Amino acid sequence: MKPLSFLNRKVDQLGFVVRDLDESVRRYYEHFGIGDWKIYTYGPPLLSYMTRNGRPISYKSRIALSYFGETRAELIQHLEGDTVFAEFIERHGYGLHHLGIYVPDIQAALAEARSAGIAVSQEGAGFGLDGDGHFAYLDTDELFSITYELIQRPLRRHEPEAVYPAP
Repeated sequence: MKPLSFLNRKVDQLGFVVRDLDESVRRYYEHFGIGDWKIYTYGPPLLSYMTRNGRPISYKSRIALSYFGETRAELIQHLEGDTVFAEFIERHGYGLHHLGIYVPDIQAALAEARSAGIAVSQEGAGFGLDGDGHFAYLDTDELFSITYELIQRPLRRHEPEAVYPAP
C-alpha cells in the first residue's frame, strides 16, 4: 500500500468534543489563558454542503477555535443530527476526537484516502466568505485509534458569532 502523504504533514488541529461549549471555553481561558476563542455554529446556513457516510444530511454543532501555541484547538458541542460527534459521545463520552491536518487540495487528499480504502464519515464545506473551506472526517478510528480530519482552510472567514473573552 502506498503511504498516505497527508499523514507526513504536521498535525495542525486538535479537536475535542465537549458537553458544554461555553463552560469549556471559559475553563480553558481561566485555567490556561487560552483565548481568544472564536465561536461559530456549523450547520445551515454556514455550511452549504454536508454529508454523513456519503449521503446528504443536515446537522448542527457549535464550535470554538483558538490556539494551543501554534496548534489550533477546536472545541465542538454537538447540537443535532447524525454526526461523527454524536457517535463519538455514544462510544467514548467526551474528549479528544480528532487530529486535523491542513491540506492544500482536499479533493486530491480525499482521493488518496479513498484509494487506500479509507472512507469519509462526514464532510462539510462552504464555510468561508467566498463559499470555500472544506473539511472531511476520515473513518480511521479502527485503523489508528483516532479520527483524522482533512481541512482545506477558506481564504477568508465569516465574523464569529461570539468571541471569548469578549473584546
